[in-house]
Amino acid sequence: MISQLSLIQQLAVWVVPVLLAITVHEVSHGYVARAYGDTTAYMLGRLTLNPVKHIDPIGTVLVPAIMLLLPGSFVFGWAKPVPVSFNNLRNPMRDMAVVAAAGPLSNLTMAFLWALLARLSMGLLKQGHLFFEPLLLMAIAGIYINIILMVLNLLPLPPLDGGRVLAGLLPGRMAMKFSRIEPYGFMILIALLVTGLLGWILFPLISLVLFVVLPVSGFAPQGFWQIIQILIQ
Repeated sequence: MISQLSLIQQLAVWVVPVLLAITVHEVSHGYVARAYGDTTAYMLGRLTLNPVKHIDPIGTVLVPAIMLLLPGSFVFGWAKPVPVSFNNLRNPMRDMAVVAAAGPLSNLTMAFLWALLARLSMGLLKQGHLFFEPLLLMAIAGIYINIILMVLNLLPLPPLDGGRVLAGLLPGRMAMKFSRIEPYGFMILIALLVTGLLGWILFPLISLVLFVVLPVSGFAPQGFWQIIQILIQ
């Protein structure tokens, strides 16, 4: 296993997992919304795996690139949200929670799929097929970014998915009061990131999900984190 990557190598390893993670996440919202009665995303052409339709120039490209360039930094970013008209849903409050949960659940599914690919790649590497090393690194990156997106989006803070799930589960009046936080949610998230509190909140949750996912990959936590350090240093 190589001990250090160039910037070009880092970007090559991360680009496919990141684009897949955000694209499938957003498309999942749109497909579930369509199944529950809202065709807004479909009518706007957002039910596609073409990442160009979901890329936010700042949140998907600039911010993650800057975070990746900072040694040991927390990988952070966002995509263009798939539009959902909750009034079109058959049961707006209940269905809103289901639509919101679809994104993080898609990331969990992808984390398991990347874990399977990591196990396969490691097996081939042990057989001497060294050209599978980049694929292994990409699979490790895929596990990491999808778990981060899942856990981050499940935080109970509007407009994150977790905030929408919680709003959908709360009684009507309480849900309305809770939803008033949404205009300030992004600023709260940035403040948590800048102060370091976001990592402090997320790391135990990320570790918990890794405890479930990593056995599929065949990696022990120590080995996984060693590779992540190579990918972000």
